[in-house]
Amino acid sequence: MKIQMKSNEMNKAVFGAFVLSISAVAFCMASQAGAQVPTVPLPQPPASAPAYAQPAAAPMAVASANSTGSTGNVYTYRLSSGDKLSIAVFGEPDLGGAFAVSGEGKIAAPLIGDLYVMGMSAAEVQAALEERYRQGYLKDPKVQVQFLSYRPFYILGEVKTPGEYAYDSGMTVVKAVALAQGFTYRADQKRVYIKHVRDTKEITVPLTSAQVVEPGDTIRIGERYF
Repeated sequence: MKIQMKSNEMNKAVFGAFVLSISAVAFCMASQAGAQVPTVPLPQPPASAPAYAQPAAAPMAVASANSTGSTGNVYTYRLSSGDKLSIAVFGEPDLGGAFAVSGEGKIAAPLIGDLYVMGMSAAEVQAALEERYRQGYLKDPKVQVQFLSYRPFYILGEVKTPGEYAYDSGMTVVKAVALAQGFTYRADQKRVYIKHVRDTKEITVPLTSAQVVEPGDTIRIGERYF
């Protein structure tokens, strides 16, 4: 009987312990269920990469508006009556020499006769001579053309010694006035009138040190108004 009673007591103790453990587990589960689960931020998609600026397009090359091929204010001298040329033909010394442009704008070249050169540059005269000599006279002509002297220019009006003057390379209005012994006291020193050989009327331009004079030009210095 005593053994059975002890066994019952042990069973009750085990059962009580089991109930306590079950209660503890249930309590823990209830506590965890009631606790607030921390919000974990979801990974955001990566921000779009900044748009890189496209490299600026290279500026387009602008073709020069000068169809003659000259650069800036470079002046190409054109032949007229009164000009003198030196012509040399390689390997043909008898064909060279000094030649003057006639009033008709021609030069008398050996073998080929008259050649019209009015308004041509030295390079154009050279090409024209080579072409003419190639037509039954010389097999492969090489010609060199140089200017010996330019036609004179004229300065009139309010300068101390107006008249005709020999042209020199790089002539300007200021140099021309200096050759004419300077301005008179009545001279208008702000503007000048120029008539080129190729033109029929004179033009009015500012009187500056950079104003170019061409061979054969007529320069007129006006009178200033008080």
